[in-house]
This record gives sequence, structure tokens and C-alpha cells, in this order.
Amino acid sequence: MNEALLRSLTPSVLGILVRRGADFTAAEDAVQDALLEAVRVWPADPPRDAKGWLVTVAWRRFLDSTRSDAARRRREDRADEEPAPGSAPAVDDTLQLYFLCAHPSLTPSSAVALTLRAVGGLTTRQIARAYLVPEATMAQRISRAKRTVSGVRFDRPGDVATVLRVLYLVFNEGYSGDVDLAAEAIRLTRQLAAAIDHPEVKGLLALMLLHHARRAARTSPDGTLVPLAEQDRGRWDTEAIAEGVAILQAALARDRLGEFQAQAAVAALHADAPTPEETDWVQIVEWYDELVRLTGSPVVRLNRAVAVGEADGPRAGLAALAALDASLPRHAAVAAHLHERDGDLATAARLYAEAAHKAPTLAERDHLTLQAARLHSRRPR
Repeated sequence: MNEALLRSLTPSVLGILVRRGADFTAAEDAVQDALLEAVRVWPADPPRDAKGWLVTVAWRRFLDSTRSDAARRRREDRADEEPAPGSAPAVDDTLQLYFLCAHPSLTPSSAVALTLRAVGGLTTRQIARAYLVPEATMAQRISRAKRTVSGVRFDRPGDVATVLRVLYLVFNEGYSGDVDLAAEAIRLTRQLAAAIDHPEVKGLLALMLLHHARRAARTSPDGTLVPLAEQDRGRWDTEAIAEGVAILQAALARDRLGEFQAQAAVAALHADAPTPEETDWVQIVEWYDELVRLTGSPVVRLNRAVAVGEADGPRAGLAALAALDASLPRHAAVAAHLHERDGDLATAARLYAEAAHKAPTLAERDHLTLQAARLHSRRPR
């Protein structure tokens, strides 16, 4: 059974049903039923045209579920349009599905879940395991999302920026359960890049590839975090880096800079450095200046302070940090790093301990706790 093929066909099959008049919620349920039937039937009897087979079965399931007195005549009139097995319309509605699943009326978590289900073709169980929540909880989240978008017309262009943010949220979840969400986000972004010619889509794909290339080096065998400066660069995926850089260069050549392109440029400069000491921090600061101009984000300013500390010295970094709100996530960790580089080990140790207390994940907490303990052991008695 080719699970990858099934998942790649899911959005186009769903789009065909919706275009033919099916309500989104009912259509999505019918497509899921068809996918389950494919898993049961295809190993022994694979179809000549997988997409046509799925459309046929999904449409029949949809009709079966909607035959009632008044609706029956309307729905069965459409049954004459049912394609013969082995054929399907050439129109691809995948792009519209991306926009629909990232509808502004949805919360970010609901948009992510619906995208993974309707566009990614994942089951509710797979999504629940990936997000470490009960399957019933995820089923309710997806059901609410489907109800929300059921009345949305399927004929208007959507907001590309919203779609990209949803995909970026998926990527940042990384890996848990039996679904690698980082790899899934890359697959979906590739699919989006093939459907729409937009430099920020390319920028996001490049950013994902460049970050994902360092994945194998980010943790030690016991699961502890390895900071970028300490990673074994021989474990970085050079093919992914080369692809990401090539995609980024093509996007930047369009001269329509956006935040994902700028973020990818920072990642590319890190990837290009053979050693931490050879990192071009001056150019990274320049890209962060562009990001500040594009977004005004306090988190971007925080990352810029780190880069300034590397390019111009820790005191310059601390001066940049002083202008920021101390309640920002990671503020204490950045301050600890800069104070350590400036030689103030006592302040750095205290801030590492404070940052550990606020860390959002166990791995980050353990890493920051170890940094605090390391500095405590170096302080004179």
C-alpha cells in the first residue's frame, strides 16, 4: 500500500467533491471513508487510476450519506456526473483547500489540525499522536473546524501569508508520535510551491530545508540539546542545505523580500560557515535589521541582540537587549549567554537558572539547568 500516494491525492479528491456541490464537512468524511476503503482493497486489486477510483468511491459515499427525502432528488441529479472508474477531472483544487483550511475564522491550532487532515491526508489518530493529545480531543477540534468552514465559499483566493504561518506552525512541532510533522510540513510546502509562484512560499520551503538539515546534530544520543555552536557540522545534511540555498537564491532574485526569505537567509549564513568562528555575524545582523523592518517583532529583536553580541561584542549585545521587555520568552537565556561572554559568571548562572524555570520544554529546561550548574562549578569559592 502506497500511503504517500494516498496522502498526495487527498486534497485534489476533496476539492473535486466540494466543487461538485458537496458540503465540506460531508465531503471530507466521504474522502476519509474512501481512503480507508483503498487501504482495504488496493493491496489485492490496485486500480489503474488511483485518483479516479478515489473520486468515484468518495462521491458514492457522499451520496449514500446524504440521501433523504428532499435532498435525495437534488443529490441524485448530480449522480449522473459521476465519473467512470479510472477517470477524474484534471482541475486541481489543492491550493483552494490550503486557503480554506487556513481560514481566518479558525484558531491557529484548528487551522493546523484541519490542514493536516484535509490537505495532508493524515488520520485523526495520527494527528492526535503527533500533538500528544487524546484522539477524542483532536476529533472534536477537527469537527469544530470543519463546521466553521463548511459555509465558506470555495471560489475566492485566500491569504498566502496565513497559509504559510499554518505550515510554519506544523514544521515547528517537529516530531512526536508516529508522524514526523517537520517532514510533513516540508512535503506540504513543496506541494504549495508547485501550485503557486510566490517568493515567500519558496522562502518558507528554503527555511524549512535549511533548519531540517541540522536536525541530526541538534540532540546528543541521550536526548540533550546541542547548541548550534557545539553541533557536529559533519552530521548536517549537505544535500538539503544545497537545495535550500538554491531555492532561496531564486526567491531573492525576484526582489520581493518577505520575512521567510529573510529568515532563510540567516539560516543559510549559519549553514555556510564551516566552523562557528567563521560565521558571518555582521551579515546576519544586517538580515535581522531587514526582519525588524518587515515584522517589528520583539522576538526578532531578541535574536538580533544575540547576533549583535557575536558581531560587535557582548556589551553591544547587552545594550541591544536592554531595550527589550524582560518578560519576552528566552530573554533570560539570551541575557545569560551575553553575560557569560562578558565574563560575569555569577549573573550568567543566576539568569540560566531563571531561564530554566521558564523553559517551555523539558529538553530546554535540562539544558539551561546544566549551563547554570556548569557556571556555578567555575565560580571561585
